[in-house]
Amino acid sequence: MRCSKVLHQWCKLLFQNFLFKIQFAHLVMQSLHNISLTFRYKYLYMVLLMVCFSTSYGQRLTREYSNEVAIAWFNLQLQLIQSTPGFSPPVASRALGYSGLTLYESVVNGMPEYQSLVGALNGFKTIPKIENDKTYHWVLSANAAQKTIIKNLFANTSKSNLLRIDSLKEAIERNYIGFVDKETMVRSVKFGEAVAKAIFDYSKSDGGHEGYNKNFPQDFKIAKGACVWTPTSEQPIPLQPYWGQNRPFVKGNTDFELPHPPRCEASISSVMYAQAVEVYSTGKNLSPEQATIAKYWSDDAGKTFTPPGHAVAIATQIVALEKLKLDRSAEVFCKVGIAAADAFISCWKCKFMHNVLRPISYIRTTIDATWSPLLDTPPFPEYTSGHASVSGATAQVLSDFFGFNYHFTDNSHVGRGFKPRSFDSFFEFAEEAALSRLYGGIHYRNSNEQGLKNGKRIGKNVCELKFKRG
Repeated sequence: MRCSKVLHQWCKLLFQNFLFKIQFAHLVMQSLHNISLTFRYKYLYMVLLMVCFSTSYGQRLTREYSNEVAIAWFNLQLQLIQSTPGFSPPVASRALGYSGLTLYESVVNGMPEYQSLVGALNGFKTIPKIENDKTYHWVLSANAAQKTIIKNLFANTSKSNLLRIDSLKEAIERNYIGFVDKETMVRSVKFGEAVAKAIFDYSKSDGGHEGYNKNFPQDFKIAKGACVWTPTSEQPIPLQPYWGQNRPFVKGNTDFELPHPPRCEASISSVMYAQAVEVYSTGKNLSPEQATIAKYWSDDAGKTFTPPGHAVAIATQIVALEKLKLDRSAEVFCKVGIAAADAFISCWKCKFMHNVLRPISYIRTTIDATWSPLLDTPPFPEYTSGHASVSGATAQVLSDFFGFNYHFTDNSHVGRGFKPRSFDSFFEFAEEAALSRLYGGIHYRNSNEQGLKNGKRIGKNVCELKFKRG
């Protein structure tokens, strides 16, 4: 009985700070000399002593932790995108970019072979430093960082959503009470919060700050003239017309020269007419599978987590399936988030540079005045496709990380009544997502193809960032 009480006291001491652990070790040594113990208890005490010293000295690395904290926060963020006003695809892509960067920077100090992206990203000049002689718990750092950055990025979300953010942070933190000493816990939380604050400050100067309030700026003047984009709905102002002027994460990601779209001509011998006829005839003769593909990848804002959210949903499923540790998970979410964000900036720059009218506008004036596409036409110019751009960028990043012949199944919309869709590579999913816009009557084929091409180049630039040292 006496042994079990002493053992209970020592187990409690095991989870206290460094000084208590030293006391624990001293108590064990005294007991071995002064108490008459059976061999079984002596062996147990020695095991506890070994555990004590193995947890007292040295900093645990990020790769020693699971991916659960990362998956929990990105899954919540996908729900927030769907339920927060103003989170259009460009705005959602930006949030995912900064939350991915925040996750990575909050844990990179526990990844000896990796380095901060300060200096590597466009305008990213500073980040808080850790105290080299102190220990940190990287799950708690990531947890606090995600809570802080997401509350700032989703500042306009509902009170119930804000409570969900707080609740997730507290639930994860509770799992470590009694297993992490108080000083390490406080230090880790403060560091995560400081990282998030620094990255949020960095975000404010990119041109997209509080973009959820600026989706349809009233000061924008629509271009006049024949064969330019005109509103296709009751919304007279196009979505985020200035988004293409935003600062990308990777310098040069918005500077790619894309081929000019075909000239807008009504002649039946023109390239534009041929592309419009393809959209028209495809829409008139859709197979059930083509209609399913169009609806599956539609990812409408306000109804789903949007196209950039779908990219992150795929990444989340694979991170979980591969059981990546926290270090590699942070790298994946950072790269996918940056690629998605830059893809939308580049795409929107192209859209408002060329101002191409949508298929519904061209077809109704030159082919069939009564035609309507399967999907609702979004309120902004056509060239290039945002779905194709973000899918191409995501596919490039995930292929670089997991392999170019990686077979996977996407379950993103099972909850909406869709069957899972399987692919033999990430580029196969990207090509289907791009083609879905032709099936839906939203884009011409050329816009999808050029969007994919540009997205892949953006993804390659992200993959070439120096995440690792040397």
